[in-house]
Amino acid sequence: MTVAEARELTRRQLESAGVDSPGPEALALLEAATGLARAGLLLRPERPLAERERLRLLAMLKRRMAREPLQHILGVAAFYGLELAVEPGVLVPRPETERLVELALQRLVGVPSPRVLDVGTGCGAIALAVRAERADAEVMAADVAPAAVRLARRNAERLGLALTARRSDLLADAAVAAFAARCHALLANLPYLPAGDAAELQPEVRHDPEAALFSGEDGLALARRLIRQSARLLQEGALLALELDPRNVQRARRAVAAWRDVTVETDLAGRERYLLAVR
Repeated sequence: MTVAEARELTRRQLESAGVDSPGPEALALLEAATGLARAGLLLRPERPLAERERLRLLAMLKRRMAREPLQHILGVAAFYGLELAVEPGVLVPRPETERLVELALQRLVGVPSPRVLDVGTGCGAIALAVRAERADAEVMAADVAPAAVRLARRNAERLGLALTARRSDLLADAAVAAFAARCHALLANLPYLPAGDAAELQPEVRHDPEAALFSGEDGLALARRLIRQSARLLQEGALLALELDPRNVQRARRAVAAWRDVTVETDLAGRERYLLAVR
């Protein structure tokens, strides 16, 4: 079997399984199976696959056809120009969250040595993206799940980025609360789906832990708690930036009505998704 034949077979199989982007994913699986860079695969379509490469590709293809997330199969996810290690039990970072990072970085322009707190960090995506873009920033990441904290620390180490990661139920940890009280920006992509969405999830999303997806009946239980805590702790002028479900962002906006400079921003599809407010 040649590279070209393997690529086309994989594409067809993924398409039959209902995968949204069978072409790009077929190429990604082929890269992982062979260990070759994409350019090498594209320039040598006639190259035969070794038996071990073919077997590795088939094993990964079987997992993907069962709708296991591609990122779990590859062990990595791309986020804001970074390659982050991911693993089952910790939320896979979504492309939509890159916009939250972008909005926060815009607000931090002109702030020397900003202190940034990422609450609900997961694999560390937001915190590490900020740290990569602002070498002068002091960044702390927090998550209630021990597995997430370990993974965020591992990603920081493999990327060579300074990061403090702590286990905390939102701002409950004393060190996290102390950092929040002096930070310039608090960013959070907390679980935001209403509990009633559980039956409608895509197969890939069901591989993420429920605790990283759902937040009460309307999806705002955690966001409301964080807003209340932030109102007590954040210093004047500090930014709170949240990613939310487009269905509930306006409801969350009412919870920060007394704050300054409250804005709702849209994602690339034009859906209201990000709530920004200044203490």
